[in-house]
Amino acid sequence: MTHQQHGFLYPRTPLGRAALIPSPPWQYSGDLLTVEYRTDPSHVESLLPEPLSLAEDDPGAVALIWADWQSCSSSREELLDPIRAQYKEAFVVVRCSYEGQTFSRCVYIWVDKDFAIGRGLHQGYPKKLGSMWQTRPHPFGQAAPQIAPGGVFGATLAAGDRRLADVVLTLTGESDTNGFVNGHPMAHHRIYPGIESGAPDAYVELISSGASSFEGGQAWAGDVDLRLYDSPTEELAQLEVEEVIGGYYRQIGVVWDGGTSLAHLTPSS
Repeated sequence: MTHQQHGFLYPRTPLGRAALIPSPPWQYSGDLLTVEYRTDPSHVESLLPEPLSLAEDDPGAVALIWADWQSCSSSREELLDPIRAQYKEAFVVVRCSYEGQTFSRCVYIWVDKDFAIGRGLHQGYPKKLGSMWQTRPHPFGQAAPQIAPGGVFGATLAAGDRRLADVVLTLTGESDTNGFVNGHPMAHHRIYPGIESGAPDAYVELISSGASSFEGGQAWAGDVDLRLYDSPTEELAQLEVEEVIGGYYRQIGVVWDGGTSLAHLTPSS
């Protein structure tokens, strides 16, 4: 007798309740602290696998983004069980070109919950576990900054017990933008390695995705003090800072509901 299995991602079970993540659409509300800077374009190029190439405009631009998220599926049931809804992440975005179009691409990303890693497997984000913290604003300022001129926000990133980055952002005023590096559809690779020793990848696909809907509050710009640190198990510091472009703070809401396949790249066995 065949037993039907349910669940969007593993483990698929008779009830589907044990699945790591529910099916899309996925909804997000969060606070983003973004720092943009320039590095040597060759460092960005080394992180772009074929068939991607450097963006023609400002090819060395990098965005390092901290995000304090609350997320849920369409049922919103996770919001009443907050451990299933709340998580933090820090991610590194560059820009690239594919067939004449400019895309954003996440080259490194750390999260603190397993369900966020599960979503990354589906979306092509290279998620790993890490420890991210960022200052939270609050309307009462006894122990929180205000989202206003003079508000000071800190953020830290660590993985494998090593500090990878930290930043202090001091808001100076309203901004027409929240940066430009993370402003395009994402171009990601979805990869599944071959099971036999020495075998090529069993599955490789280049996909594009972005928000199916977006809301954003007023963006704020500020002065930035950013530092990156070496680690024996990470390569973020290779994207060394040559020039800070700017820092931004914004509260946003996003819905993600699938992407588009750009190319199937699975090699011949």
